[in-house]
Amino acid sequence: MLFRFKGFELNTALGELRDGDEEVFLEPIAFSLLCLLVENNDRVITKDEAIEKVWSGRFVSDAAISTALKSVRRALGDDGETQGMVRTLRGRGFRFVEPVALRAAAPTEPAEKQETGLDSGRPSLAILPFRSLGQTGGHAAIADAIPAELIASLSKLRWLKVFARGSTFRFRNHDTDLAAVGSTLGARYCISGVVEIFGTRLAVSVELTEARTMSVVWGERFQGNLNDVHDIRSEIVASVVSALELHVPMQEAEAARLRLPQSLDAWALYHVGLRHMYRFNRTDNDAAAAWFDKAIEQDPEFSRAYAARSFTSFQCAFLNYSQNREADVQEARQFAERSVEIDPLDPMSCFNLARAHWLEGAPESGLGWLDRTISLSPNFAQGHYARGWTDAIAGRGPDALRHIGTAIDLSPLDPFLYAMQATRALAHLGNGDTKRAASWSEHAARAPGAHYLIALIASASHQMNGDQEQAISWTNHALRRRPGASVERFFRAFPFADQDFRREITVALRKSGVSH
Repeated sequence: MLFRFKGFELNTALGELRDGDEEVFLEPIAFSLLCLLVENNDRVITKDEAIEKVWSGRFVSDAAISTALKSVRRALGDDGETQGMVRTLRGRGFRFVEPVALRAAAPTEPAEKQETGLDSGRPSLAILPFRSLGQTGGHAAIADAIPAELIASLSKLRWLKVFARGSTFRFRNHDTDLAAVGSTLGARYCISGVVEIFGTRLAVSVELTEARTMSVVWGERFQGNLNDVHDIRSEIVASVVSALELHVPMQEAEAARLRLPQSLDAWALYHVGLRHMYRFNRTDNDAAAAWFDKAIEQDPEFSRAYAARSFTSFQCAFLNYSQNREADVQEARQFAERSVEIDPLDPMSCFNLARAHWLEGAPESGLGWLDRTISLSPNFAQGHYARGWTDAIAGRGPDALRHIGTAIDLSPLDPFLYAMQATRALAHLGNGDTKRAASWSEHAARAPGAHYLIALIASASHQMNGDQEQAISWTNHALRRRPGASVERFFRAFPFADQDFRREITVALRKSGVSH
């Protein structure tokens, strides 16, 4: 690490202390003590800890410690009376009190290794202690509590490497260079934040930064009363988890796109596939499947690649892309089962296994996997969406609306947003609220990427709301997208449990011009 303070530069990797252009000599024991104090400048170092880490636990006299401390102070132009940089806290220990800035050190590895170091493997994230502004009073702990809670929550995401608090909380200083955090820890992304307290008002700003380019990937500001701090903390955690699930794959895919195909590792191949997967058309779905197959070939134990491959097979079967739906259904289940077998704690794996049951006309059989998905990651928006969809198909309208509302709140820019809106329309339709159903189905069907089945939901909703002109318009839209669209295909995708409701939708679709 490379630390800078008051004109000095401490390079712990090279074992150097420099004052401007001149190297400052320190005997090894004193240098080790200085490193310990500077690296932990946010806290007090006890005498016992100093003995353990500097003198390897050997017995040393107080005089020996004092001598090393005096050498450190002398090298820094400090002394025991002034204690401007190293302070002795009687009965407690020592602390480095001069503000410290961390900077990226010059590369010490071969260029080839530097080139691939941060660009291979799963994404890594460093969550730093937040800064405090204003009159914190007795609430100073909030700046540590929020990032600590984020570390605990995000560590459950199996696709993301999250650095432990013990490493990231060393970077406490206000002017910490995020590029230095990235190079020191090997973190590809950093989360930083500012906590502002003015009177009874609390505001927290959070940013997700790509460490190598220093570009801000996502940012949000949360506000409320201090009394609501626990609700605000929960909101921040939920928003950050959703932002990571949405924005990091997009960022990873863009980075992979700029690299030569022969240099892509399994993780990069997976993210290139994701760029195609959410476009919901046959050509892109086939391309996504090919990229995921390459990822699996490179890493046969890559759980998320199998989950994504299940997703493409599901899409084939759900949207009737191929002539062999039975084979697609079988593949969707097999890939999902393999994903769960490799990593049973990844919510994406459980999500896809649950959806495999949909294709077999038994969505209720996947409920256990959906509940497991949400239990593993309560902020996984697509898990709540899938749970809402299952409830809507089963006729549990209020439960469906609750889960869909949660999904949209968690991820308002989700690639599945149109599907969430369409599911909300189906829930309202099942509740007899045709006006709201027509409105939400219109939003869904007009969204980019919405497939022909969404247009059929809009057609049925408008017809049941008494607007035949709009219903026929959406039917024609669906038939242009998929000439073979029919009532039978609609119910194969949406196997409603309530037979009376099925008959009502059948009548509505037939009136709107959909063939049986």
